Amino acid sequence: MSKKVLFCATVDYHFKAFHLPYLKWFKDQGWEVHIAASGGMDLPYVDVKFDIPIQRSPFKRDNLKAYKELQAIIHQHQYQIIHCHTPMGGVLGRLAARQARKKGTKVIYTAHGFHFCKGAPFFNWIFYYPIEKGLARLTDCLITINEEDYYLAVQRGFRAKQIEHIHGVGIDITQFKPIGLGEKQEIRKSYGYNPDDFLLFYAAEFNKNKNQKFLIETISKMKNEVPNVKLLLAGKGALFDECRSLASKFGVEKNVHFLGFRKDIQSLLSISDVGVASSLREGLPVNVMEAMATGIPIVASDNRGHRELVLNNKNGWVIDGEDKKGFAKKLILLAHNRDLIIKLGSNGRKMMESKYSTNQILLEKSRIYTTYMKEQEEIKWALH
Repeated sequence: MSKKVLFCATVDYHFKAFHLPYLKWFKDQGWEVHIAASGGMDLPYVDVKFDIPIQRSPFKRDNLKAYKELQAIIHQHQYQIIHCHTPMGGVLGRLAARQARKKGTKVIYTAHGFHFCKGAPFFNWIFYYPIEKGLARLTDCLITINEEDYYLAVQRGFRAKQIEHIHGVGIDITQFKPIGLGEKQEIRKSYGYNPDDFLLFYAAEFNKNKNQKFLIETISKMKNEVPNVKLLLAGKGALFDECRSLASKFGVEKNVHFLGFRKDIQSLLSISDVGVASSLREGLPVNVMEAMATGIPIVASDNRGHRELVLNNKNGWVIDGEDKKGFAKKLILLAHNRDLIIKLGSNGRKMMESKYSTNQILLEKSRIYTTYMKEQEEIKWALH
């Protein structure tokens, strides 16, 4: 009987964005790889893909249908390992795997940032916290991607058999990397920017949590001291038009460039001077890690994900999420100090190389996977 692993998440794009190296790893070990998620995307390294109607909102009726489909899939294929991702993928996957787990299937769940954390809305604590704590009982290995979540799960007695901390989903440091000044200026020119423009970059969906409004107001507070500042905002979302209106209201429409959805993030980062991030809540943000891997400093709002990545005076600064003047002050400091940009950016790059590269995360994850693979072999031999 072939060895099978099932990966489950809300949408299939999640796997394309974050998990292809780990799907490939299983294929290289001779395993059959199955995916269960909403969407019709073709994915490499996948033998069987199930399009099931998982919805992000826990209140959608389609989730009941998705649960029943997952149950049937798990019963039919008798997976050795099931790895769940995303909040609803984690809820439905673990519930559907209850019977399989009693028969020896190992169930792993990666929490990509708990919805409850220091400073989270009270609703998140009364709704999401008991769900995650209860489902931990149905989990062989709970993986957290930041230290705050790890200690929360340990200290509050989450009863997963094992709780691990892994440094994110991995960044391809061969793709996101620093470039020389000459090349930087050439690429800038191709985008229509001047050599002396001070370029800030943020890639994120336009929504309340990502909080682009904060950055737009910050630009209005620094444009007189740094008139050549340009804030490049990549992404789309519900608040896109509102943010454009806000830029006009503050008189910074020439300083804030709304780029829409982009596929050239690596190239845009390579021409930028500073990565900025204004979100209220993060698990371990990939956009910040990509900027650090590109060798630019970070100025970010204070939350658990940013605190883990951005060390004050080493690779940038974490600023209180309401302190627009403080945020602007650090950006003005960098605008007038090229050597500081290079020093902080270099430190961030080294941090990505040592802890957060795809190869490093693959080592951390494969250690967990290999442990369960060995257990499965031992169970098989005992049954024989």
